[in-house]
Amino acid sequence: MSFDVLIVGAGAAGMSCALVLGSAKNKPFAIDKKIGIVAHQKTSHLQNALFNNVLGLQQGTLGSDILKQGKAQLKSNYPHVIQIDNEKVTSIEETDQGFKINTNKTSYNSKLVVVTVGYTSLITIKGLEDYIEPHPRANTEKNRIWLNNKDHKVKDNLYVAGTLAGWRSQFSIACGSGAQVATDILTLWNDGKHTKVHDKVTV
Repeated sequence: MSFDVLIVGAGAAGMSCALVLGSAKNKPFAIDKKIGIVAHQKTSHLQNALFNNVLGLQQGTLGSDILKQGKAQLKSNYPHVIQIDNEKVTSIEETDQGFKINTNKTSYNSKLVVVTVGYTSLITIKGLEDYIEPHPRANTEKNRIWLNNKDHKVKDNLYVAGTLAGWRSQFSIACGSGAQVATDILTLWNDGKHTKVHDKVTV
């Protein structure tokens, strides 16, 4: 299976990226784009998160519930975004057409890849080793990492979002990081014209 963009990881950054990309489905520059997300969530920091300080979320909201609700929201609102469940990415290889993404079960090809997995040093995706460095916004003793990037771009067609992009571990920050990458990709698809997607109440 081939994609125009494949998101690796379905935590705050990954799901936010997928939702924004999915919401552009009726735009002429995005209408024919094939979008996918490897919806692996077992190692997401949201699994044990409790939210009391996030705008728009009721006090006591559980991160584990957000993970479930996010997948349901994506499926309901933007079913054209393909969710790949029960697979874990093991390696990412560069090809002439973009990237080959290998999982524990199969392989996919994609022109663009967005990596949104967590920032622990236990990352097991081969092919990213050359970009791994100590995290610039985490305590040294925690041994966190990031993928060296400039404005979320590791290299041409390879993006990173969330804590692995060098941001602090805050839900709102990770969501914003994923949304930023999505708008960068939409801008790329829109021939470089700065692009964002909003819904508005109509009277």
